[in-house]
Formats: sequence, C-alpha cells, structure tokens
Amino acid sequence: MEAGQISGTYGELSGFSVPVSGEVREKKLLEVCIYTVTTGWTQVDLVRGSRLHYTQDWTLISDANDHRSFRNILPSGPPTPVSAELLSRRSPVGHLRAVVRETGGHQLLEIWDPHGLRKCLDLTSLSKHGRVYDEAQFGCLSWSDCENKVLYVAEKAKERSSDPVSTTIFTDRNVYREDWGEALTNQSVPVICVVDLRSGTLSVLEGVPSDVSAGQALWAPGGQSLYFVGWYHEPFRLGLKFCSNRRSALFRLDLNGNCERLSEDNVSVSCPRLCPDGSTIIYLQGAVFGPHSQCLSLQQMDLKRMKTSTLIEVVDRPQTGEFAGVYEALASCCWSEDGQRVVFSSACRNYRDVFVVDRRSKKVSSISDKSVRVYGGWKLLTIHRDLMVVCCSSPNTPPTLVRQHTLLETDMSEPVKSYDFHWTSLDVVPSPEEDNSAYSGLDFGAVLVKPTTSLTEAKIPVVVFIHGWSYVRRLGPLEKTTTKKQIQYFSLFVSSVNYRGSTGFGQDSILSLIGQIGSQDVKDVQRAVLTALQTDPALDPKRLAVIGGSHGGFLTCHLLGQYPDFYRAGASRNPVINAATLLGTSDIMDWRYTSVGLQFSYDQIPSAVALTTMLQRSPITHAAQIKAPVLLMLGAKDRRVSPHQGLELYKALKSRGSDVRVLWFPDDGHSLSRVDTQADCFLSTVLWLQQHL
Repeated sequence: MEAGQISGTYGELSGFSVPVSGEVREKKLLEVCIYTVTTGWTQVDLVRGSRLHYTQDWTLISDANDHRSFRNILPSGPPTPVSAELLSRRSPVGHLRAVVRETGGHQLLEIWDPHGLRKCLDLTSLSKHGRVYDEAQFGCLSWSDCENKVLYVAEKAKERSSDPVSTTIFTDRNVYREDWGEALTNQSVPVICVVDLRSGTLSVLEGVPSDVSAGQALWAPGGQSLYFVGWYHEPFRLGLKFCSNRRSALFRLDLNGNCERLSEDNVSVSCPRLCPDGSTIIYLQGAVFGPHSQCLSLQQMDLKRMKTSTLIEVVDRPQTGEFAGVYEALASCCWSEDGQRVVFSSACRNYRDVFVVDRRSKKVSSISDKSVRVYGGWKLLTIHRDLMVVCCSSPNTPPTLVRQHTLLETDMSEPVKSYDFHWTSLDVVPSPEEDNSAYSGLDFGAVLVKPTTSLTEAKIPVVVFIHGWSYVRRLGPLEKTTTKKQIQYFSLFVSSVNYRGSTGFGQDSILSLIGQIGSQDVKDVQRAVLTALQTDPALDPKRLAVIGGSHGGFLTCHLLGQYPDFYRAGASRNPVINAATLLGTSDIMDWRYTSVGLQFSYDQIPSAVALTTMLQRSPITHAAQIKAPVLLMLGAKDRRVSPHQGLELYKALKSRGSDVRVLWFPDDGHSLSRVDTQADCFLSTVLWLQQHL
C-alpha cells in the first residue's frame, strides 16, 4: 500500500468511537418502568486533530413490578455533542446535573435542571483555588444526598503577599514546586472544595493533614462529612500515574475541619465506594513500593462499628480457569441494588472479564460469557438496580455496548464493523532452564491475531507486540491506542505477549520479574514467538519484527540485541535504554531500584554497585550487536522515561553506521497520546515494517 492508502486505513480505524462512561435513570409510568441509559463516548477527529466527546441514550422498558424483565429496547437517538466538559455528574435523585466546564480561559460550575441552566459560578474569578482537577487521579465531582452541596478537587491557590512593596511575589514564583510526575505535571497540592448551592458560596476545606494530598472524595450520608483518599507526599513526591503502590490512606473529614485516618498505615488505597444505604464503604488496597502495578485486595469497612475486613484477598497464584485477582480501578457505580454484591472488571490471564463478589460468602464469580468468546475484553461502565452496562471488544471488533442483567446479555449497539481476523489465546510454559526457582511453575500467555485468509501464497510475516510493565494488552483492549489500530491494519500475524510479570496471572507472576528484568521477560517473549512459529507452519520465521513501548520498548531493544539474527526490524516508543542514566531523571526512581532487585529508600544515594547492576540489565549493553533497523518514537515531555534514553541508543547505533530513525514529538509525553502523534506513529511504523519486512 502507498502512504495515502495507509493514511486512509488509519482514518477509518481511528474514527471508531469508544464508550467511556455510563449512567442509568428510571421512571415509573403506570404499568411500565422506563430506563434511560446514557453513555459517554470519545472519538478521534483527524480534521481537527482532537478527540470529540458525545453522549448517546438508549431506552429500556420493563414491567413496573418486574424490573428484571425487559419488554423492549428502543433504538438510540442521534449523538449529542459534549463541549469543553471537564467533569459531569448527575445528582442522586437524577433531576440535576453538575458540570465543570472550561471556556475562555475560565472554569465554570454549572447546575442544570429539566428546564435548563439553574446556576452558574465562575470558579476562576472567585480566586479561591487554582485549576479544577479532572478524574485522571485526584479529581472527582460528588453530590451530597440532600442535593444542596457539590464537592470537587482543585489545585491550591498560590499565596500572594499583602504588602504592596514586598518582593515575595517575585521571588516565590521561581521556587521549585513539586508535582506528581508524568501526566500530572500541573498537580501539586490538591484541596477539597465545597459549593453550597443554596447560598452560592465556595469553601476550601481545612483539616487535611499537611503531609497528605487529598483526592477521590465523596460525601458521607447527611452531607456533614466526607471520605477521601490521601497520598503522603513527604519527604518528596513520586510519580503517581499508573502507580497503585504509593503510600496512601482513607480519611474522613467533617466540615469543621476534624480529620481522622480510617484505613491501615503503610498501605496504598484507592477507589472508595459507598454502598447504597451508606452503611459500608469499600476500597482497593495494595502494598507500598515494589511493582507499580500489583494485585490488590478489596477491603470493606462497616461504618457503624468502624470494623474493616477483607472482601477479596490478593491472589498469589490462581488455578487454571479461576479468578486471578483485582488489578483495575472500580467503576464509580459498582454496587448491586441490595448492597450485598460488588461488580468490577479485572484482568484474568489474557482476557479482561467482569466479576461479582458476594459479601456474605466472599465468593467471586465471572459474569462474562466464556462459553462463546465473541469478545475478549469486558469492562463495566455502570450498574443500576442490577442492570449492568458493559463495554466489549476484541482484536477484530471495535468496542460495543452490552446490556447485561442476571447473567443474560443483549447487545445495545451493534459493532460498527468486524475485521476478517482470527484471534486466539495462547498459554506458554517456560523451558526448565528458564524457570524461576524462587517462583517455580509459573506460565504466561500471549494473544495471537492472524488474517483468516492470506492475501498471497507466501508465508505470513510476524510482528511481536510487547506491552509496558504498568498494564497488559489483552484480547480486546479498550484503549484507543496506536497498537490496537496497527493490529487491525496489518495483514500479518501478530503476537502480543503477556510475559511473567504481567497483570492477570497472580501476584507471584508479578513479583517473579523483580531482579530479573532484561533476562526472564526477554526469554518469555522469545519463547512465545518460538512457540507460535512451531504451532503454525504458515508463519515466516525469516520475517519477524518487534514493537513495544516503555518497558515494552526496553524489551524490544533487548530482543534486537540479544537475538540479532532473529528479527528483521524493530520499533520502540519511549524505551528504557540505560537504567543507570535514567535513575536521576525518572519520576518513579523507586522502580529503578526495585526492578533490578534492590531496596529503595527516600534518602538513598546511588552507589557504584547499584548503578552497575542497572547498567548490566539495560539494552545499551547489547547495542553493539543490534543489526536490525530501529525506529525510535520519543516524547520530549516524557517525565517517566526521559527521551534522552532513546537518543542514547540512537547515538550508539549511528556511531556504528546502523539503520536508525528517530521521531521526536516536542509536545507529547510518555503515552504519545496526542491525536497527531498517534497518526504519525502509525503511518511511520507501517511504512517501516513494509520497507524492512
């Protein structure tokens, strides 16, 4: 294909919409009950070079006395565009909606009722705080049950001197201000803000401990106190994005400034969710430090007796076919109607499934239909009166909506298109010499995608995709990433490897990679590729390429150097190249120690032994052996893996006359997520593989 044709294909793939949120409202009319399911969607617009947001409604009709039996599902109406909304939340009764909107450089709080705009506050002009946070980490928008108050989280206002001749304002603006790292560079000191809708007053709450950054807040019943998660930021902040291993706790704060910690000390906490009657709060809990993405436990706290118990334990080593643990954030609405069950999405080996845990028996069961694996990825968007709205997808099917109730499912929206690919899940067993003696007997997996019919009689080339450490690319990833589009595009065999250390295989698998990076994970990827080649004679062992980002880019470069005669080409996005030189520039310096098996402490000074160990585990030590052409894609604003890591490999390869190309994105970070960046990466990667395979 020519570049123009490839761009056209990319335009088709990038145009698919992805459901990202959902809410359900109900209304009883005589003998029927009408449910309105409103879903939020995002879609890439290449003309604008931005992401569009819109909502779409479905109407479900059931008998008034039997809301489990639906008479009909009416077709959805046309999408409603959503403009400049930062946060949006419907009130408990459902007649009001709060929206934080950005317009003209100002942030507004709008309250809408069935007749239109009821109230609007210019939060920026009030000057009580800085910018309001979105829901990426700290942000929230919560209604009190009386619907008279709304709370949210914003950046603390900068202090200014009241003395007109003071020079403090000029000197303070140059003082270094810590932030929370990659993708959170403008978030430093969050504060909880409350708007009283009756008086129109805005208050910044006092009482949060000075060593804690507050976020993910929600009202307690009665509206006189609230719960929040506090992340400890002393002695200094470490990167928080994609890191569930930061010391944090669950707190309760009343409007008079009285604050108390409710959870254990020296753990990580996230996603507090109140049950429907307000008697119990659940939250996720994990270990501090170690791998930044781990298996988590689900805790429940009886708020009357103030007693905490574990609802779901950390799963060390799941048995075949069993629940593998909790690895993902809880949906904002995740409780059953009776408050006795919690529904959540989580990784399970090569799949993502929806699970329910019964609080009485503590039994976890899967809701996803495994008898027919039409979809590989299931994600809960919301639940209301046991009506679950679920997003489903697979490598050959764009995301679609499914309505699920009492283990029965109905498609609410037909997939826009399905591609002529065959996909399957592969279980891989390491060879005896590759087994980890400390965690013996672990296996891992891979996702295999192949065109149903070959375009030619020749054998099919193979592209190996490698995910980063902080997440796993499963069947049907919901993220609208370049990788997903590439899988849908390539007329070749794709192997996405979930090496030991990937989420979804138990905590033992994650811990097994500590101290083994650059060795165990490299061998796992190679073992998966060899297994695929042995099981499918249609694959071409002489035309293989490898692609990955972050830790996946680290493995990409390792494979090119450790197996120089095996791969024909490589493409790497923001790769770790030299862990020793990365130590002082990464926002997660703790991981640089942990990954190579060393203990981390805040007051640690790098030693020669530590730096040597990091260097020995790095791809730069194999750079001289790399023969394959290498494409490097680097984000200049990357706080997690400095773009100079990629440049270090670029210089090493250039000095030897190797074929290497760098794409430099001055306005992008670690995820390379801008619309124009993704388009450039896609086109460049396809052309790179077309040239060298």
